[in-house]
Amino acid sequence: MTSRAAAARYARALFDVALVEADVEKVQSELQQFAEVVSSSTALTSVFGNPAIPAAKKRAVIEAILQRLGPLSRPLEKLLALLAERDRLMLLPDLATAYRERVLEHQRVIRGDVTTAAPLASETLRHIEEGLARATGRRVILDTRVDPSIIGGAITRIGSTVYDGSVTTQLQKMKQALIAEGHSE
Repeated sequence: MTSRAAAARYARALFDVALVEADVEKVQSELQQFAEVVSSSTALTSVFGNPAIPAAKKRAVIEAILQRLGPLSRPLEKLLALLAERDRLMLLPDLATAYRERVLEHQRVIRGDVTTAAPLASETLRHIEEGLARATGRRVILDTRVDPSIIGGAITRIGSTVYDGSVTTQLQKMKQALIAEGHSE
């Protein structure tokens, strides 16, 4: 099993327990914070990734981190202890990502991105998100990127669906139509 698949299974289990015993959004925030603490420390990353270090020592490190951060939601503390015992703490970044996706799915929110030739005004971005929300039946949150090579318009991606309204693509289509028309005569 790949690490992403394993992380997704742990995230699903954590979400299911948090849904009953805790606040799923609070657990998400705590998990993200914990994962960032671990990934920002090369010492922690090397300890958790070293199979020669016994699981009991890794669990002690987890407990020391929890002492500094303060108490976390009970389901998250249990999961961290389980990950330490099973020597799976290196899954934390993927687990945090998978858990966040699970929370967004639960909230009926989908994420996507929009690429434009120039930065979007916040009101324009809001209108695009609202239009996509009507089309998808879900709340849409878009990340924005600027790529001057598209000349104008926008390219929006939500999951595997791409809405390409860029000037570059429109020019390509016009060129293809003109070439096809020229060959038919």
